[in-house]
Amino acid sequence: MDQGDHGRPEGTLPGADSGEDTLQAGAIGFLDALVIGLNSTSPAYSLAAVIGPIVAIAGIYAPGVMLASFVPMLLIAAAFYYLNKVDQDCGTTFSWVTRAMGPWAGWLGGWAITMTGVLVIGSLADVAVHFGLLAFGLDGLAANTVVRQTLTVVLILAMTAVCVIGTELSAHFQDVLILAQVLFLLVFAVVAIYRVYAGTSTLDALHPSVTWLNPFGAGGSALTGGLLLGVFIYWGWESAVNLTEEVEDSATAPGKAGIWSTLVLLVTYLSVGFAIVAYAGTKFLSENAGEEEAIFAVLAHEVMGGWDWMVLLAVCTSALASTQTTIIPASRTALSMARRHALPPQLAHIHHRFHTPDVSTWWVAAIAIVWYLAVNQISENALLDSLTALSLLIAFYYALTGLACAVYYRRHLLENAHNLLLIGVGPLVGAGLLAWLLVESVQDMSNPRNSASGVSWFGLGPPLVIGIGIAVAGVLLMCFWRIRDGRFWQERRGVVDPALVRGKNRGGPGCP
Repeated sequence: MDQGDHGRPEGTLPGADSGEDTLQAGAIGFLDALVIGLNSTSPAYSLAAVIGPIVAIAGIYAPGVMLASFVPMLLIAAAFYYLNKVDQDCGTTFSWVTRAMGPWAGWLGGWAITMTGVLVIGSLADVAVHFGLLAFGLDGLAANTVVRQTLTVVLILAMTAVCVIGTELSAHFQDVLILAQVLFLLVFAVVAIYRVYAGTSTLDALHPSVTWLNPFGAGGSALTGGLLLGVFIYWGWESAVNLTEEVEDSATAPGKAGIWSTLVLLVTYLSVGFAIVAYAGTKFLSENAGEEEAIFAVLAHEVMGGWDWMVLLAVCTSALASTQTTIIPASRTALSMARRHALPPQLAHIHHRFHTPDVSTWWVAAIAIVWYLAVNQISENALLDSLTALSLLIAFYYALTGLACAVYYRRHLLENAHNLLLIGVGPLVGAGLLAWLLVESVQDMSNPRNSASGVSWFGLGPPLVIGIGIAVAGVLLMCFWRIRDGRFWQERRGVVDPALVRGKNRGGPGCP
């Protein structure tokens, strides 16, 4: 095996100059990785934030839109699975795109992943604090901006410490949170459906119908608008793959965890989505489309009465879990980039006791806190606009990954139908759908009236300006580091080991 096979010298770990401290191999198993992938998507909060806007666009066919949104996610999850088989690198998209398409595209993919964490961590922690205070009846504190923002910063620091202390501790903590979240959501859905058929709904109830699963029921334009929202409620499942170097059976288990995460999310979203639409009807959800608190705070009280704290706590634990797990892909990607000399080498430091990337983890948390506090000084709507900008980054690096899969395996796609469909056509279709959604998102965000704040920045919507700003900052930083340290840009693109395509994995972190 020569240097061109893997873009790094033979016999070395990915980009490491010394093997003194490494990530802890085999720290967690498949189920732990699956739980982390699920929690990263923040299912309860994602539903609270998105179900109203989707219903406003697609009406009773909102479940169908969520079903259609699942398709590109599954196709991209397949790309993650097959790329992870050939390269178990915690940098995932960064490492894979670099090997398939070169360092420039790979660097930008890594930058996109890292910045999604920076944009969303503060918002997730804020939601966890807000709904946690509401769950315990502390509505006055929840409405106090200073208290909420202070507790949010404390929570980010606490979750970062959990990530640094160890992957095993993180996994065990996530197990508890996902159990609480799923239990509360299940109870809510069952009670809501029961009250619909018992005729005791306090809102404009509708009897569920299988026709609600028709994504084209409300028309093509409604499907397009709904997909722009729906596809991103699945975002985050790939956190399981970012832990590939720390998962048992690293060549296959992380990829399988990612695929299973999308399937479990589909079932969760459809079941709870059916229950919400059936109990509340379309009018209530459409009128409160921009208020996630109304969807799950008001609706929780309508359905559960005095037990509404269960649903509020579900949203709290959902956001809490996602706060922690969202740190993982950003910090691991920064680690991978640093040890390949694509970022400052200090970010590649691994704690000698906990075997976690402590420096990159704390840096991600620090930048996320600064971003959260700075954007909040502009306005609360500005924070929402920064979250909307996430869609651009997510669509970009997901589409890039799907394309990289087909490019990397290009010499083996015509060997059999399996390779052609699952490794080639599937990821390419997923990449194409996401590229189309990226273009649609840019067009939608260019109109300032479509933003949360409704104001204009340089004649454009604030989310698009934020997205462009992040892209420009990434390109400038990439060019600066290329001049400062060009070793990463001297790597050669890799080729596929045919044994991996046939499923004969030889294992080993970073080297198939």
